[in-house]
Amino acid sequence: MKKVEAIIQQEKLEELKLALDQKLDTTGMTVTQVLGCGNQKGLKEYVRGQEIITTLLPKVVVSFVVFDEKVEDIIQLILSICQTGEVGDGKIFVSPIEEAIRIRTGERGKEAI
Repeated sequence: MKKVEAIIQQEKLEELKLALDQKLDTTGMTVTQVLGCGNQKGLKEYVRGQEIITTLLPKVVVSFVVFDEKVEDIIQLILSICQTGEVGDGKIFVSPIEEAIRIRTGERGKEAI
């Protein structure tokens, strides 16, 4: 099992959710609103003539725990929806999951997913 975490632009979340429902049989996801900065280095805005540089930009982290054979499908779907070619598109991280346990039933491993 693997955990796929994608940090994406907020406006891409609904489109990604819709595509996941239509194209992939995922067992679930977790969505977290976050603030962060990377290569984009923030955003310059003007409010009432004053320059304001926002260094932490709002993003969304979407997390999935999936079987190894579905990892590439999830990655390709995220890329197809969220990739604009501009700075600030986000990042995808893939990590191994050693164990999964469903609290309600005590099921472990694949049965817990």
